[in-house]
Amino acid sequence: MPRFITRVRVGVIAGTVALLVAPLAGPARADLAAPSADHAQGRAAPPSVTQVRLSPETAQAGIPVSAQLTVRSSACFTAAVLGVGVRDAAGDNLDFPGELTNQRVCPQDLSLTTGTRAFPAGTYRVFGFYQDQAGRWHNLPEKTLTVTAAVPSVTQVRLSPETAQAGTPVSAQLTVRSSACFTAAVLGVGVRDAAGDNLDFPGELTNQAICPQDLSLTTGTRAFPAGTYRVFGFYQDQAGRWHNLPEKTLTVTAATGSTPFPGATSLIWSEEFNGPLSADRWNRSTSSSYRYGSYNPDDDKLDKLDPAKVTVADGAATFTATPSAFKLSGNRQAWDTGLLTTENTPEHFMVKTGDYVETRVKLPSELGAWPALWTWRDGGHEVDSFEYHTDNPNLLELTNHVKPAQHYWDSKGAAKPGEWVVIGTHYGADSVGWYINGVDVFEDHVGVGRDWSAYLILNLSLCSGTFHPGPTAKSVSFAADYVRVYR
Repeated sequence: MPRFITRVRVGVIAGTVALLVAPLAGPARADLAAPSADHAQGRAAPPSVTQVRLSPETAQAGIPVSAQLTVRSSACFTAAVLGVGVRDAAGDNLDFPGELTNQRVCPQDLSLTTGTRAFPAGTYRVFGFYQDQAGRWHNLPEKTLTVTAAVPSVTQVRLSPETAQAGTPVSAQLTVRSSACFTAAVLGVGVRDAAGDNLDFPGELTNQAICPQDLSLTTGTRAFPAGTYRVFGFYQDQAGRWHNLPEKTLTVTAATGSTPFPGATSLIWSEEFNGPLSADRWNRSTSSSYRYGSYNPDDDKLDKLDPAKVTVADGAATFTATPSAFKLSGNRQAWDTGLLTTENTPEHFMVKTGDYVETRVKLPSELGAWPALWTWRDGGHEVDSFEYHTDNPNLLELTNHVKPAQHYWDSKGAAKPGEWVVIGTHYGADSVGWYINGVDVFEDHVGVGRDWSAYLILNLSLCSGTFHPGPTAKSVSFAADYVRVYR
């Protein structure tokens, strides 16, 4: 056993006797070093906890958001509580709900997703925390949570056109509404070609209030080469951020050989029947021109409207009529048939004084067929671009019911069963003009007046047999290539 030799000194300090004992030479002993507090109490050092990930760092005022916390520790232990803390600028506690209790934390990643909480706009301190089994609280490193003022939700209610003709200037119509009023720095209609180049419509609105009520914008005009384009509404908020609304496809077709009315230079609305019919644009179920909405026994018609009777394929719409299970008054057989109208649609499109409408149609061959392109609003405002009956195979009926005028035009073969023909109508204030294959064939010299407007109707009716023979075939059909409106 080693021996220790000590030297004893006795001193008097302020009346106190102190013994100073100093070891002399000899080896040091580790077991004589001062023990740590943990060793003195028989405990191992506590594990070290690392905050691996913590989110969110941003949120929007008033919108509930949850926090995601991932931690790991240097050794396994059980945390009495594990959660995510939040402090506002005044230091008030706004912790996320949904803490874990008696949670085992180990060297492997442990993730917690809290419950949700909404915050006012401002800056917050956010951090993970835990409580050990001895009741001590430990805060992990802080991050900054920035909560921005809520941005209203903007809905694109309507957007057109979806079709245009190459080289012909066309404008866009955009209708939007928002969940709450705010001022958009810019509101407009964007266009991108196949290469992604910017061909936006001119005529944006600036510093425009957008509210829950519908707001409509008609842009300036632009002409496009034939091709397919992405078109969308957009706006810029007051913070300078740009927001694109849902895209539609704009199909620009090559120019056809038809010649529109000379004074109408802008194609403002067009249906090319190149894809599914839009419910925003067309109502296929009812028309106020029919006394009962979907049928009208007063007008020598056997029609019972059926949306399924208008189909689109290969760039054309086909209207088909077949005998119906529905019975009209007097137990007469109705026919299920197709009709398209812009009435009672979200787009709410109407033609007005000065417009020129043109369609290319394939006339039917079966007896009883009664196709037409015409207008209607509030029980009248009717102008018939054409009516056709196959018992008069070369005759087109051209009628203005607004200021009564009519012409039965013998087409001398320009119109005949089973053949395509281009029919146009100019709704002049003082004279309505009818154009067949680009030729002005009739001017009524009475017109529709200065403030006239109406919805479009394109349909296939069936004659009851009173004025023209009724249907004899098992089905009747009629086709349309396009409907275009120039202004």
